[in-house]
Amino acid sequence: MAIYEITADRLRELEETSYAKVGVKERNDLQRLLRMQVEVISPDTLVIAEEFGEWTEGSRRIDLLGVDKDANLVVIELKRTEDGGHMELQAIRYAAMVSAMTFDRAVEVFSGYLHKIGSNTNARESLLEHLDWSEPDEDRFAQDVRIILASAEFSKELTTAVLWLNDRDLDIRCMRMKPYQDGEKILVDVQQIVPLPEASAYTVQIREKERRERKDRAERYSIRKRFWTQLLNYANTQTDLHSNISPSEYHWIGTGSGVRGLAYTYKLTQHTSIVDLYIDLGVGAKEKNKQIFDTLYAQKDQIEAVFGEPLDWRRLNDLKGSRILFEMNGGYRDDESEWPAIIEKQVDAMIRLEKALGPYIAELKAG
Repeated sequence: MAIYEITADRLRELEETSYAKVGVKERNDLQRLLRMQVEVISPDTLVIAEEFGEWTEGSRRIDLLGVDKDANLVVIELKRTEDGGHMELQAIRYAAMVSAMTFDRAVEVFSGYLHKIGSNTNARESLLEHLDWSEPDEDRFAQDVRIILASAEFSKELTTAVLWLNDRDLDIRCMRMKPYQDGEKILVDVQQIVPLPEASAYTVQIREKERRERKDRAERYSIRKRFWTQLLNYANTQTDLHSNISPSEYHWIGTGSGVRGLAYTYKLTQHTSIVDLYIDLGVGAKEKNKQIFDTLYAQKDQIEAVFGEPLDWRRLNDLKGSRILFEMNGGYRDDESEWPAIIEKQVDAMIRLEKALGPYIAELKAG
């Protein structure tokens, strides 16, 4: 692409040049100018460090380090080369190194940077004002690291790598800063080439959706593990049936019944709980599974009399396994103050289920 000047009688093409030809240096010129006007390549960003390299080990330095309005760190890497070199790999390394930065550490870094450039600005207050926070929020600070790559041009290998990385939930932008010369003037055409600007809004929406889903999934895992921990602690005071298992982050925990392929399991949803006997002897055992279920079902009245309530008998004709279960109200999304009562009901139901089915399972084992 070329840049043209519109004159009275023609379109005059401006001469494309290189930073080396016009004597523009990476650090002394480009970096200095972008440090003062970072919005040219990264809007709504506050620069908190230049040539930042306070690593545990290693001597490489981030050209510019910033914080955006969403409290994400922004690693900015600059190159005068015509193809960008391997700057994406370098920037990823830098992003990993700063990813654990806390708000207080960012204030320290920012304070050192302000002192270096001769500014008396209060680093803490300036950062809080930029984020529109009244107080620091460590849970929101530096939850992600964005990467901005700025170069006169980018090789196909580099842009292909960046597109692939962005598809895997990184946030890397390639800003092309192509220099032109018009007499004594040096002009720069600044364009975001990856991702394309028209696709950026959609890409951000997708990424935010995926982040929310990951956060929700992690939260579910954590809550369920906490629930199972409490359940097993209580259950082990009432029965030794599940004494050999550990808390799980999944929606079920189970233990053997003494017969291979028959397991007593607790299952959880957000607002319901289940205890069951799951029958599955493995690959190619569908017919045998159904035979075991039918043997137990033939004793349905006696089993339910011992259990004390009707059970849900699911032969599951189209599936390999079968289930005998009891479902109750109360799950892991109920208020934690209600968990002890829910757990007590579950454990009681499991003890009754094992008592009702145990003698018949022992006969299966003996047979």
